[in-house]
Amino acid sequence: MLLKKNSVSLLSLSLLLLVLSSNYLLYHSPFEIHSSSSNFNGLVLGSILDLSLVVPLLFLAWQRKFSWKYFIVLMATGLIAARFIIPIEYLSSFKAVMWLGIGVEALLILFEISLLFMLAKNLPDMIEKVQTSSLPLLFSFSYVINEKFPKKPIIQIICSEMMMFYYAFGTWKKQPNSETNTFTIYKRSSLITFQIMIIHAVVIETLGIHWLLHSKSVILSFILLILNIYSIIFFLGDIQALRFNPLRIEHNRIYLSLGLAKRMEIRFKDIEKLIVDTEVLEQKNSKTTIEFIARDFEKVHPDIILKLKSPVEATLFMGIKRKYEQVAIRLDNPQEFKKILKQQLEERN
Repeated sequence: MLLKKNSVSLLSLSLLLLVLSSNYLLYHSPFEIHSSSSNFNGLVLGSILDLSLVVPLLFLAWQRKFSWKYFIVLMATGLIAARFIIPIEYLSSFKAVMWLGIGVEALLILFEISLLFMLAKNLPDMIEKVQTSSLPLLFSFSYVINEKFPKKPIIQIICSEMMMFYYAFGTWKKQPNSETNTFTIYKRSSLITFQIMIIHAVVIETLGIHWLLHSKSVILSFILLILNIYSIIFFLGDIQALRFNPLRIEHNRIYLSLGLAKRMEIRFKDIEKLIVDTEVLEQKNSKTTIEFIARDFEKVHPDIILKLKSPVEATLFMGIKRKYEQVAIRLDNPQEFKKILKQQLEERN
């Protein structure tokens, strides 16, 4: 079943790239299109339908999810993209269609802006709720957001960015709390050292490339500067999120996170069995297994794999959701974790 889904996704992506490239080459190839042709308007109309209907459907098939709102956004984006792919002189008969796409996109942008105002209005109350929660901040903040703004992707993305900036700049004077029900997952690795090395490399690259490109292309050098600054902030936030959010056992649940990259809540009743066999742990994990392993230069294996009764949802970077059947974990104190976990599961059984 998984292989079939992957094949469908790969086929959809291939067709998507084929449709985009063929429509681009149609108007930007060395072969000239004669606008006096009787079928010329039909050719342009076909390209518009490709970009506003076929491409969105293929994109949704590739992503394996569908929603009408998402489809409308992609349709409007496709109409706007048609304006840049198809030369303006060929679109004289389709101006109304182009303006329709721009109008729909403008309405959606206004709607998203209204959500931002609602977020700003509710933010003080949300922060107060987070501060009174005993859960890790990554989880408590996410719960409050989902309670106030369920199924609002733009809000999820913005709140993910807020968490990144908070950990990058707001936690350096604080110290992580060591509690009996928490387990760190990074101290047996050099992950933080590795990330600090990346930050140094990005800083050096930023100074060198920005100076080199500034005299040739101010816009390109500015874009690269912004991207590099964002990368530095992300790595700083990821380091602090890793330190301040250890694995926690509470409320008959396991709260797992690996920096800002991924997090997951697992109820004890969702665990089918614990896999601790060395031969199994050293095998390559499947795509249905999510890893909470601090990796650096060395090849490491999980200490334990939790096999779940049914797929459980995990939250990845930017609020992306994925479901997994197994969870591979590597901890700094695996024996104590296994002991507590076995006790909890035995009590439930």
